[in-house]
Amino acid sequence: MDHQPKFFENLSGTGKAIGVLTSGGDAQGMNAAVRAVVRMGIYVKAKVYFVYEGYQGMVDGGDNIVEVSWESVSSILQVGGTVIGSARCKSFRTREGRLQAAYNLVQRGITNLCVIGGDGSLTGANLFREEWSGLLEELAQKGKIDEEAVKKYAYLNIVGMVGSIDNDFCGTDMTIGTDSALHRIIEVVDAIMTTAQSHQRTFVLEVMGRHCGYLALVSALACGADWVFIPEYPPEEGWEDTMCVKLSENRARKKRLNIIIVAEGAIDCHNKPITSEKVKDLVVQRLGFDTRVTILGHVQRGGTPSAFDRILASRMGVEAVLALLEATPATPACVVSLSGNQAVRLPLMECVQMTQEVQKAMDEGRFVEAVRLRGRSFENNLNTYKLLSHKKPDAELPKTNFNVAVLNVGAPAAGMNAAVRAAVRVGITEGHKMFAVIDGFEGFARGKIKEISWGDVGGWTGQGGSILGTKRTLPAKYLEKIADQMRTNNINALMVIGGFEAYLGLLELSAAREKYDEFCVPMVMVPATVSNNVPGSDFSIGADTALNTITDTCDRIKQSASGTKRRVFIIETMGGYCGYLANMGALAAGADAAYIFEEQFDIRELQANVEHLTEKMKTSIQRGLVLRNENCNENYTTDFIYQLYSEEGKGVFDCRKNVLGHMQQGGAPSPFDRNFGTKISAKAMQWISKKLKETYRKGKVFANTDDSVCLLGMRRRNLVFQPVAELKTETDFVHRIPKEQWWLKLRPLMKILAKYKTSYDVSDSGQLEHVAMHSPKEAETGAI
Repeated sequence: MDHQPKFFENLSGTGKAIGVLTSGGDAQGMNAAVRAVVRMGIYVKAKVYFVYEGYQGMVDGGDNIVEVSWESVSSILQVGGTVIGSARCKSFRTREGRLQAAYNLVQRGITNLCVIGGDGSLTGANLFREEWSGLLEELAQKGKIDEEAVKKYAYLNIVGMVGSIDNDFCGTDMTIGTDSALHRIIEVVDAIMTTAQSHQRTFVLEVMGRHCGYLALVSALACGADWVFIPEYPPEEGWEDTMCVKLSENRARKKRLNIIIVAEGAIDCHNKPITSEKVKDLVVQRLGFDTRVTILGHVQRGGTPSAFDRILASRMGVEAVLALLEATPATPACVVSLSGNQAVRLPLMECVQMTQEVQKAMDEGRFVEAVRLRGRSFENNLNTYKLLSHKKPDAELPKTNFNVAVLNVGAPAAGMNAAVRAAVRVGITEGHKMFAVIDGFEGFARGKIKEISWGDVGGWTGQGGSILGTKRTLPAKYLEKIADQMRTNNINALMVIGGFEAYLGLLELSAAREKYDEFCVPMVMVPATVSNNVPGSDFSIGADTALNTITDTCDRIKQSASGTKRRVFIIETMGGYCGYLANMGALAAGADAAYIFEEQFDIRELQANVEHLTEKMKTSIQRGLVLRNENCNENYTTDFIYQLYSEEGKGVFDCRKNVLGHMQQGGAPSPFDRNFGTKISAKAMQWISKKLKETYRKGKVFANTDDSVCLLGMRRRNLVFQPVAELKTETDFVHRIPKEQWWLKLRPLMKILAKYKTSYDVSDSGQLEHVAMHSPKEAETGAI
């Protein structure tokens, strides 16, 4: 699909006025969205207004609707909540209220609204848009505005962004704030696990989410909870007995703690509420376990937004302005949202109707339908949780007589252990014998391989690093020894979790198939590296955790200069030759520049950046941030850039430098990496089972085709298996990066938000799509 890139330079906002408001419950990342709307709006020469206190401010008018400048949104990116305030507004629900709001907007010439809120706020916005011309007519009749104004401001355009920690809006995979809320929940669960372990306790955790079980479900997946209660999937009749049996079995297996997660809207199959207190009383009465309840409450809405939410909100904010510029009286009000890794526009009312359908299905007891309506992502989470949390009795498990080995290769990445756990448990469920290889290919050659059971991987999801141990060594020099080990242990399939070395390793093993029959078995790779430099996948396990570390550190570094004189920080990130961490870190931390290998730069560009910063520092802006990928240029080192900025900025700002180093590889995995690692690895294991069945002939497994050595990667909206042989042409082996990388399209976004003139290819955005109702079949194929 080769189309000419379409740039937004020809979309001008001159003469347009955009109002931005946040409404309903607050969510982390709303400020990032507000900042992006304001800066993109000003960039395309539109006027941008803050509407303070949501719809209430729109109705009250006056100082609540204020034109803003570039600097107005400086330093709000890392702040949780919403700086322009949000309120529930009764008067906007009346026609009088909306009449007053319309009058206030017309007074300032605002006919474009960007609304950041939940389904209630967006439905209100849509009604306002439908009534707009009628409201203006009424204002003219009352003599409040003239006929000229009625003609001039005849149409109101509306674009919504969903800001809600509940992730309860159909049509988008993630709403702004969800990822940050998961961060808060997981921080608490990790902390509770240590105390529960000490005392052999059971903890019942209640999480938010109103009528949606997303937060409960994903946090249960991310911490390996023993049981989860969500409104969309009520437990079957007699669940009390089943749960108690499960908890006592876990205790008998030497598990010292039990975690039960309850969504605040949890119900049983008769639509009766299941409360955390009720669950606690049940455990105490039946089992006598020491049980505590923790209700997380508003902690989940608080704190700083995660890197994912900042990037999501920034992308959506820019997309919202583009949608407003392109809107015509004929286009319906739309929401900008995320599908997989792609920004999409969807008709607002279709999403709202589908969201209401879910509630209706739940009220009527059609729970299977409710789960399906929630979307592919929700359904996959639920299926994966069911697969991994309950071990069937041995008698009920199939026996395939296949042996499958799992190993980690390359540098450690947070989330590897979650991937190993999922692989082992899915493998056992499918009837295979699972083997763990210690210390990568090197350990494999030395025979460091042992059978691993369901219980062995308990509690692994939240552990950072690699418990199996990992090495960068490639298999080429150990081929004979590895083949021996495969024969001795009768290994019928391999699952490799790792980075670029894992990819090279699989290429070497498949090339050695001519010589060694032992390698003629299905092999699959799951990408796990902080650098995110594996061809064939938009994301790799571990990159999100590293990105959060970089973002948190940048926040702290920026704060260290508050109250001092003007200061610029030069920060070096990891990533080999891949600029992903530097580029996305810059977007998430609000940096002024990011130097990366993929986009060559020279002394003139460095000079321009310094001048740009100097100009900025002459305004009210006090701090600058510059990120540099470790290998972006062998001569323009971090020291060189630091010295250049120090010299050129004399008298305006001073400089400090920081090399982040190995802290980027450490730490507990983020919710995204736990979840992504778990789901992608479970899917890879199911592929192995399928391939084993296909290639089993005359009592042995024999697979020697290209499509039996695959990499499972996330591509735009889907998870796809790609033969490693076919990925060769997409790889720059010298610099260990893919030849084409999706995130380079976000480079201009960072530059626009840092006040540079640039061109931004918008061919990908644009067309209004319809909310897809997926078939159950689709849930098994591509979606994450």
